[in-house]
Amino acid sequence: MVLSLPSTLRSRFVRVIVWAVLIANIGITVTGALVRLTASGLGCPTWPLCTEDSLVTTPEMGIHGIIEFGNRLLTFVLLIVTVLVLVALWRLRREHRDLWRLGIVLLAGIPLQAVVGGISVWMKLNPYVVGFHFVLSIAMTVVATILVIRVYDGTETARLRAVPVVSWLLVASTLMTLLMGILTTGSGPHAGDAAAPRNGLEPELIQHVHSWPAYASIVLVNVAWFTGNVRARRWMAALLFALVAQAIVGVVQSRTGLPVPLVAAHVLMAMMTTAIATAAIYRSAMSGSMATAMKSAVK
Repeated sequence: MVLSLPSTLRSRFVRVIVWAVLIANIGITVTGALVRLTASGLGCPTWPLCTEDSLVTTPEMGIHGIIEFGNRLLTFVLLIVTVLVLVALWRLRREHRDLWRLGIVLLAGIPLQAVVGGISVWMKLNPYVVGFHFVLSIAMTVVATILVIRVYDGTETARLRAVPVVSWLLVASTLMTLLMGILTTGSGPHAGDAAAPRNGLEPELIQHVHSWPAYASIVLVNVAWFTGNVRARRWMAALLFALVAQAIVGVVQSRTGLPVPLVAAHVLMAMMTTAIATAAIYRSAMSGSMATAMKSAVK
């Protein structure tokens, strides 16, 4: 039996726009990585202006200025999409306050991201500030993913206390993998600018440390698959595929000198894995609430 959803949540516009905001958050993270990978991180050497005298890039800034300023403009695309989400959810702001709050969080995250990005420019691409910028992107992707799920599920909710222990361990290992990946990036050659500082960690060692929680995640997702509910199993299977693919790309890129296309693909896959992991772990907490909702629907 399919649970009935409010007609507003069944609206194609609502569903398309929440997917759009998820894709936009992932997309701007990847384009931000491309700015760094093309050594354009200081293409606009100041912020919020591009240069001390110009809001936009100038011919003197060359291709790097165009790339960096172009990525700044994408922030406005993300802003427009996020505002449209709030417009789409306006009629639900009282009936579904959780959806409205998620939309507000996504909107508030945009200026926060912009400020942190500006600080990274002021600090000449300090790897820890750049890393924190990426952490915020991960958080935004998690929120956007939950918003998509909640729109499709309507009144059905997941409860934190219902999350299995193995899923919490999976949360920890996945998060640790992402954080170690950020530190690995901060020690590597793609600094965003030739003069940008590195974090001083030994690249080869930190690459190995980065792989340990990734392999632990692969083990944990198998355990979660065998112990989870049917709906969670589908997402756990997708997560397993994503983690294995990530591991393969990670090993290949590290052994081939970190070519830009592979590193960019690794970043894209990291964000997609974040979204899939969020969905899988959210679903793992829904067996109890699903059973209750189904009983109510049958009655």
